[in-house]
Amino acid sequence: MALDRLAQMRVSYADRGLSKRDAGADPLALFSTWLNNAVEAEIAEPNAMALATADESGAPSVRIVLLKKLDEAGAVFYTNYASRKGTEIASNPRAAAVMLWHDLGRQVRFEGKVEPVSDAESDAYFASRPFGSQVSAASSPQSHPVDSRGSLEELREDVREDVREGTAANQLERPSQWGGFRIIIDQFEFWQGRPDRLHDRIRFVRAGSKWMVDRLAP
Repeated sequence: MALDRLAQMRVSYADRGLSKRDAGADPLALFSTWLNNAVEAEIAEPNAMALATADESGAPSVRIVLLKKLDEAGAVFYTNYASRKGTEIASNPRAAAVMLWHDLGRQVRFEGKVEPVSDAESDAYFASRPFGSQVSAASSPQSHPVDSRGSLEELREDVREDVREGTAANQLERPSQWGGFRIIIDQFEFWQGRPDRLHDRIRFVRAGSKWMVDRLAP
């Protein structure tokens, strides 16, 4: 049984290093390079990240979401504002995320304050989604109990029927409870796996308009 072998499960990492010199002074540039490497390596969903939030008492929760934008303003993801993560962010507006590109032996972690994106940004992204995804977002009471899979599918069909009866086929307005959040990043950490677990960790901490760079022990 796999559970019985957890203590023995480990992999060895290639001798591919990350120095402060190679990391440079701009974490966004390094992130862009690493993301391009992940895409070129054909890693499945290279924009997937584990997003950690906590409620007002400090109780944490974590889930996988998709990073949809990263620039000087921060990292953007989309969700139902009434979901668990949405309500936790409303009461405790900080979050941390980590992206794992296992085939490359790399992780990137970042954290910061969270704020909603503008309605215009949310509208534009929602309009770009496949119609089926729009319907699911509009019909799902995310993170809330439902009676059955069948009742969830009925909610979806109700939304589809409303669209069919409307004047514009296959066009759906963004629900008010659905939209984007932006993590205003104040810290990045880039992790490169190395042999014998003596990994490389380079941290960027925001200091005004600049980034302070240091190395962390593994």
